[in-house]
Amino acid sequence: MPDNKMFNFLKTVIHHTKMRFKPAVVKGYIRNIVRERLSDVQYEPETVAELTRSLAESVKDKVKTAEFDRYKIVVQVLIGEQRGQGVKMSARCLWDADTDNYAEDVFMNDSLFCVVTVFGSYYY
Repeated sequence: MPDNKMFNFLKTVIHHTKMRFKPAVVKGYIRNIVRERLSDVQYEPETVAELTRSLAESVKDKVKTAEFDRYKIVVQVLIGEQRGQGVKMSARCLWDADTDNYAEDVFMNDSLFCVVTVFGSYYY
């Protein structure tokens, strides 16, 4: 009878190598959703909070269809009014550089800018 600890470890290693978080795939999802939803949208302060939540949910649902099993998916969406200003963003996370990753995309039109970041954190 095999050692259960070793079997679970091997199962995790095999699974991990098959289902890695793929930033290029996720970036494509983000880009398609954001362009489809925001291309003709004008910035309105009254509706931007709901738009941000809705966009985050749409992106999260699409990323989950990629079946990155055992990954915790975190989606961050920032929408601001386009006035020619500069914006700097940063994020800090404690993660495993071998398994965890992120994808991001930026969208701008004449009225608004949108930054979407998706973090994939492997759950051991």
